[in-house]
Amino acid sequence: MNVTVFGATGAIGSLTVTVLLEHGHQVTAYARNPDKVPGSWGERVRVVVGEMSDQDAVDSAVAGADAVVSALGPSMDRKATGLPLVAGTGHILTSMKRHHVRAREAHPGHPPHRLHATHVHAPRLRRDHRHERPGHALGPGLDRRALHRSQDTPKQNRVRVGFFGTDKLGFAVSRADIAAFTAAQVDDDTYVGRAPAISN
Repeated sequence: MNVTVFGATGAIGSLTVTVLLEHGHQVTAYARNPDKVPGSWGERVRVVVGEMSDQDAVDSAVAGADAVVSALGPSMDRKATGLPLVAGTGHILTSMKRHHVRAREAHPGHPPHRLHATHVHAPRLRRDHRHERPGHALGPGLDRRALHRSQDTPKQNRVRVGFFGTDKLGFAVSRADIAAFTAAQVDDDTYVGRAPAISN
């Protein structure tokens, strides 16, 4: 599949790109800072450089995609203002609609188109991310969201996946496991239309 990853040069996004490549997908990476693009990607990854406020650049990245992954995270700058992720996600969804990257049903010989959004608990999260209750229907154009608090620890052999309130879950999970889970959702319908939480 052709997969576009937003937040591709971040800690989780870059790992997600790597896993997608390992799974044989073609990847377009959206990056704000070209200096952060890993040299190891080489010619295997198409890179689109732009701000999340740049609708034209976002549109260029989404064009031709079968699935879109958002690994965007809130700013760690306590002085930061505004809600750039809300506006940026709006641009992504606008482009997905324009390019018909929205269908939630898989058709014979044609993979489903989706936006997968991974959400990390962090300062400013409540102001810059809009959460629905896990397990409930998501907003228009969103197929699933994974809720977690990331840690820079090695990948574990297994993760817990479920829903708060009904399943036994923790909050901590390694970034490597987030990336692996996110990449796997590109061609897995298990959590379509739902908001699972994952933990180690």
